[in-house]
Amino acid sequence: MKLKQRVVLLAILLVIFIFTKVFLIDNLDTSAAQREDQRAFQRMLAGLRVALEPRLEHTLQSPWEIAAQWVVPREVYPEDTPELGAVMHAMSTKKIIKADVGYKGTQLKALLILEGGQKVVFKPKRYARDYIVEGEPYAGYDRHNAEVAAFHLDRILGFRRAPLVVGRFVNLRTEIKPVATEQLLGTFMTVGNNTCFYGKCYYCRETEPACADGDIMEGSVTLWLPDVWPLQKHRHPWGRTYREGKLARWEYDESYCDAVKKTSPYDSGPRLLDIIDTAIFDYLIGNADRHHYESFQDDEGASMLILLDNAKSFGNPALDERSILAPLYQCCIIRVSTWNRLNYLKNGVLKSALKTAMSHDPISPVLSTPHLDALDQRLLSILATVKQCTDQFGPDVVLVEDRMTLSHL
Repeated sequence: MKLKQRVVLLAILLVIFIFTKVFLIDNLDTSAAQREDQRAFQRMLAGLRVALEPRLEHTLQSPWEIAAQWVVPREVYPEDTPELGAVMHAMSTKKIIKADVGYKGTQLKALLILEGGQKVVFKPKRYARDYIVEGEPYAGYDRHNAEVAAFHLDRILGFRRAPLVVGRFVNLRTEIKPVATEQLLGTFMTVGNNTCFYGKCYYCRETEPACADGDIMEGSVTLWLPDVWPLQKHRHPWGRTYREGKLARWEYDESYCDAVKKTSPYDSGPRLLDIIDTAIFDYLIGNADRHHYESFQDDEGASMLILLDNAKSFGNPALDERSILAPLYQCCIIRVSTWNRLNYLKNGVLKSALKTAMSHDPISPVLSTPHLDALDQRLLSILATVKQCTDQFGPDVVLVEDRMTLSHL
């Protein structure tokens, strides 16, 4: 064989060797990542049931101190939380030492201070579990049970970006009124045999109070994030105009995501992937009202998108508002870990997991069966949307490795 032919043959063999090695390494890395995702999913399933009990073993810290130490830039609580039940038990039972009107917002809520100085946000029950909220996907009052369900869905999806939420029954006459500020107390009234209040908010009206069953009011309490982690509010790039006849740019511009990718903090870092995770989360729960979102201050795009205020969810199980998924189908990218987790949850696993996770909550059953069924159907729509993206652009473009620096430049 001539020297020239030998050189060409060796070059070809070398190229084949290199491509084979790269392929094997990529497959090994992918398999390792998938195995870790599978292990994380199994750990989540094993820890779904959270028994609300007061025991805190091997520590002298209060439940509030423990929960405060959990918070870091990329999660509100860790994957392994053996103390979660004790913290949530404290949230649902600790004595209320002060009650005030809720922080700024459009919907009725109350700010409570629990024994030990912990702030929580109380959202009262406004609807029965089987009530269907008609109209726009963001219509109606806040749903307290939606906050509880959304928190547990956050656990199941492995995001860990939603503050802790638990159901609670409060006696308005004996637990709230004696410690209420004058501002809150001034909104109390009696309707028939029921104690009611209407609070202070943009849409709060004396003619639309929230009423207890006698003196006992069902609601949800959301744990206030530690003051050492101040929040920064951002306009959601896929927010709605809320004006009839006026569309937001994303609703008519097919290249809108390309423009988003050129603006900070979406031009690099994890924020755009967080937006897409949140779109998936919101589509599952039916939340079309995330016009703003919060992150930690001075984060330069590095902190998570915090899943606050999920109460405009689970309003109508028959309504699947596809526009919520716009960040996903317009950008056509998704975290590999999110994609893996969604696939693990199909075939009825999501419904079963959420039902199990919520079973120990004080206000259980948290959701009606139609809402649980709707979750499984919406999951199929998400998986189909990602498949359309991979068919068009290929999995290497669509499925983004979490630990890679995300750059769109």
